[in-house]
Amino acid sequence: MEFFNKLSQNETYKRIMKTPLSYGAGAMLLGIAATAHLVIFKKAWGVTGSITVWGAKLFNLVGIDTTKWAYFIAHKGLGKSIATPILKDGGSLRNIGIIVGATLATLYASEFKIKKIKGKKQLLGGIIGVFFMGFGARLAAGCNIAALFSALSALSLTGWFFAASLLIGAIIGSKILVGYIMNE
Repeated sequence: MEFFNKLSQNETYKRIMKTPLSYGAGAMLLGIAATAHLVIFKKAWGVTGSITVWGAKLFNLVGIDTTKWAYFIAHKGLGKSIATPILKDGGSLRNIGIIVGATLATLYASEFKIKKIKGKKQLLGGIIGVFFMGFGARLAAGCNIAALFSALSALSLTGWFFAASLLIGAIIGSKILVGYIMNE
C-alpha cells in the first residue's frame, strides 16, 4: 500500500493518471484503437458477443448444449467461438484486457473501492439493471461499442438509430433512477 501512496504523490504520475484527457484526445485515441482493431482483426470492435459466448460456455459446463440454439446457428462466428478456448479467442482476450486495464487504472488512480450492498432493494435494482443491459445489448446486436461506436465509425445508419435509442433510454432510465433514489 505504501507503494501506491508514494506513486500517487509523484508529479508525472498525477499528470498522466489523474488529469483527465480532453474529449478531443479521448476521441483520437478511441479512433486509433478502433482503426487498429479493424486492421489487425479484420472486423469491427465489439464486447458483448464474447460475453454471450462466456455464458454459453458456462451452460455447456453444466451439460446444456448451446451450439444447437438458434441464436448461435444464426450467428456462426459466435457459435465457433463456443468451441474455441477463451485464451485463444480474440474477443475474450480483448474483454479480459478491458477488465484488467480498468482495474489497473482504478488502482493507479487510487480510486478502487469495494462498496457494501446497502440492502435488498439495491441488490434487486442491480440485478434487474444488469439483466436489461444484457438483454438490450443482444436485442441491438451489440453494446455501445459495436452497435454505436463501430457502427458510426463505419458510417452505418444503424449507429444513428442506436444513438437515438440510447438517448431516449438514458432519459427514461435517469427519470426512473431519480424516482428510485428519492424513494429510499
